[in-house]
Amino acid sequence: MSRPMIDGILETSVYVDDMDAAHAFYSRVLGLKRMVSGDRLYAYDAGPAQALLIFHRGHTGEDVETEGGVVPGHDSTGPSHFAFRIAEDQLQPWRSYLKEQGVDIISEVTWPAGGTSLYFHDPDGNVLELAAAPLWPNFYPEF
Repeated sequence: MSRPMIDGILETSVYVDDMDAAHAFYSRVLGLKRMVSGDRLYAYDAGPAQALLIFHRGHTGEDVETEGGVVPGHDSTGPSHFAFRIAEDQLQPWRSYLKEQGVDIISEVTWPAGGTSLYFHDPDGNVLELAAAPLWPNFYPEF
């Protein structure tokens, strides 16, 4: 049997200790719309057909029964990382906006392929990235 195709990443997640601080940051600072709110999970619209899941650290290790089936338990310790894709012409507006919001850019990287990344922390110390293409060979089909 040949391997079935993967269409992309549907969702990514981070684990936080303070759900209220996380919501204030992801909704107010980053402007993401919360789609789901619960005791152990917030889900945000991160772009067309993409979701960012914010899990309450220490509250997700057990399996959860739903009407549709069992969601296996999972958890994480320490900071994690994910990146949002942005257009190159949005790098300077993001630099200015983050500074205005009191969010320090902890690193800026120019990649060999030509793209640029801005790195900063959320309130729980997770490392977030705003990335302008190209970073990886698959950004452009001709690579």
